[in-house]
Amino acid sequence: MTTATITLAGRGVTIADLVRVAREAAPVALHAQARARVAAARGVVDRLLSSEQSIYGLTSALGANTGLPIPEGERSEYQVRAVRARAVGVGPAFATDVVRAMMFARLAGMAVGGSGVSPPVLDALSAMLNAGVHPVVPSIGSIGVADLAPLSHLALPLVGEGRAEYRGEVSSGREALARAGLQAVALGPKDGLALISANAATVGHAALVLHDAAAALDNFNVAVALSFEAFCANLGPLDARVQAARPARGQVAIAERLRELLEGSGLWHDGVARRVQDPLSLRCVSQVHGAALAALRLARDDVELELNSAADSPLVLVDDVQLVSNGNFHIPALALALDGLGLALAQVAMLVVMRCQKLYNPALSGLPLQLTTLGPSHSGFATVQKTLTSLYNQVRHLANPSSLDGLPVSEAVEDHAPMACNAVARIAAMLPLLRYLAAIELLSAAQAVDLRPVAAAAMGRGAAGAYEMLRGAVPMLVEDRPLGPDIEAVAALIGGGRLPISDLLAR
Repeated sequence: MTTATITLAGRGVTIADLVRVAREAAPVALHAQARARVAAARGVVDRLLSSEQSIYGLTSALGANTGLPIPEGERSEYQVRAVRARAVGVGPAFATDVVRAMMFARLAGMAVGGSGVSPPVLDALSAMLNAGVHPVVPSIGSIGVADLAPLSHLALPLVGEGRAEYRGEVSSGREALARAGLQAVALGPKDGLALISANAATVGHAALVLHDAAAALDNFNVAVALSFEAFCANLGPLDARVQAARPARGQVAIAERLRELLEGSGLWHDGVARRVQDPLSLRCVSQVHGAALAALRLARDDVELELNSAADSPLVLVDDVQLVSNGNFHIPALALALDGLGLALAQVAMLVVMRCQKLYNPALSGLPLQLTTLGPSHSGFATVQKTLTSLYNQVRHLANPSSLDGLPVSEAVEDHAPMACNAVARIAAMLPLLRYLAAIELLSAAQAVDLRPVAAAAMGRGAAGAYEMLRGAVPMLVEDRPLGPDIEAVAALIGGGRLPISDLLAR
């Protein structure tokens, strides 16, 4: 079935749109009104090109050479040299979906109409994306002051240089274009700068990471619901009246989600819960997960703002026939939002370790030690605690903020850097660790359900569904066996999206 076209109008672009383009190969088109804005902005560039004004990146050189004139006969070639000179990225290449996300993010920004890009260059980038020609983009090199390095690697194949992947084969940019039936495009004045002076690498990657982080958070909601059942927890803290008394950001939505997962559970009946007041890792889930959801939403808002903004410098002001140098390429707000999200996810991860340890402890859970009925000659889930704490240690390390670690560059003219691209990379690196943590909690909670005195039929609908899916993949632990493969199997189940996951970002 053909995926519907995403039409860029310069507004209204969402993370969901980007995910469809990046992962479902939805085609991209430019709305007629956006095309008219792009053409009008290009007209301003062409008009000012022949003036005596010193305009950054158009008639005046970039970086440390700011203010020095570009000879009139070299202004088009200068744009190509600017791209080449900034292709300084190193390290592993971004995955194909991330590259597609970057391409889409740059197209979305250009469609707003402030870049002054030549319409043929914009069309060439769109055609390359729609044809499935994906530049090879190294993942290290951006400091969040426009993603110059990754976007330069992204732009090289457009002019027949660099390297690109097409249908699984990596070749020169020119060859990849030819295999797709495309040709390299000639850059005119300002075109190179329009392609690279933006944060599309950070924004595109962040959009995918936020989409995946929302799913990761809801995996934990499902795991928590099963842990509630396993622990015979007191569900009073999830009461809508309790939540309304302190409706902190995200908290009410998480409590509602947990009530959905626990609908029909016997734990809602008086006298079923084992304790009047549970440990905080159970009692305060809505507060901690709610804070993470609030951080997700804040980052979502910042990403979607960037997808629908003209953050170019210089910015074309069509009505005033001006190009104005500015700092709209600088994204500390997004960097801070991403750093906050990393800290919030680390808090969520901490609670997983605490809950699992409670399930393994007979004094708190009322269940057999380490969730085995075979006594001290068997280990049960005892050693899984080491994996839990090792995973949390890595998550905790990755949660350290990136935004405080910028250093001056470009002769100290660029003396602040939010490092937003690295903040995205840290969260991306967290995601597989979070899947393993959720997998361990699901395994532990399912084992505890098998051992609890309350029948599994009394579980809430969402928790019961998760239990059934889990047991379809991994049997109950009786005799000791290697649990690493079980954890991998459940992590794969989570990664395949088989749990009853909700779209938290849309809430």
